[in-house]
Amino acid sequence: MDGHNSEESKESTADMSAFVQDLLQQMQCRFQSMSDSIVTKIDDMGSRINDLEQSINDLKTEMGMEGSPSPVVSSKPNADDMKPEEGSA
Repeated sequence: MDGHNSEESKESTADMSAFVQDLLQQMQCRFQSMSDSIVTKIDDMGSRINDLEQSINDLKTEMGMEGSPSPVVSSKPNADDMKPEEGSA
């Protein structure tokens, strides 16, 4: 009987080993697929950001050519805005 149990134990170990190997292979394939997907999406986002920057630069150039004033408010305060605070000495 000891030989029979030893055979079952070896088969069980081999089956478990094959199962674990298969599971690890599936996990590796899934992680590789997710990794590829993430890299593709990051590349796509990079391209979109580059396109957006180019569009912004094109709009800036158009606005400069047309001579229209920039919609951005100047960061320098006007002399009228520089009023002394009440109660200041």
